[in-house]
Amino acid sequence: MQCLLIAATAAEIAPVTRYFRQNSGAGVIETVPDILVTGVGMMATAWQLSKYISVKKPGLMIQAGIAGCFDKTIPLTEVFTVRTEMLADLGVQEKDGWYDVFDMGFSRPSALPFSQKELRNPHKLLLKSLKLPQARGITVNTISSGKKQVQQRFAKYNPMLESMEGAALHYVALQEGIPFIQLRSISNYAGERNKQNWKIPAAIDALNEELLRILKTI
Repeated sequence: MQCLLIAATAAEIAPVTRYFRQNSGAGVIETVPDILVTGVGMMATAWQLSKYISVKKPGLMIQAGIAGCFDKTIPLTEVFTVRTEMLADLGVQEKDGWYDVFDMGFSRPSALPFSQKELRNPHKLLLKSLKLPQARGITVNTISSGKKQVQQRFAKYNPMLESMEGAALHYVALQEGIPFIQLRSISNYAGERNKQNWKIPAAIDALNEELLRILKTI
């Protein structure tokens, strides 16, 4: 099965790509995926995926990256597969609160590929086979940066994870009917702006360890 491995930045999947280079032709992995580095954000991801799919339709798409976490009881570097995604900053901020495009009536909450505002991964057996905890994610253009914003997003969407690309993968994959997996490793807690408290290198190492394990089994 042809697999497409997707990341916003090359750094997030560098250990796996390095492994492929070092073991090229050694037969240690049955399926070497195509690799697509999309750039950061939903627009870049959606465009790059659509461009790729117009030429070559993969049997599976795997997106791998780091994420912020809303639950401070979960240790940094923990790896999850994202079950559902929601768009958390497409709408309007009013004095009395945040209203997304569904609240405003611009989009229907269950207009395909959405289901009650969610972009759900329907491949339950595939997700279960990964043997990883599953999470609910939101995708944003602006990372949660203050206590009020974190509280507002958590109250509105009840997410565990936050990324800038996840919803784009879910949206394109659901529209195209392609099985997909989104893997996220926690690098920081949502709203934490002191980069000294982040664990990006360790989160990338943990992410790639799980990613390589999965690639060896598909």
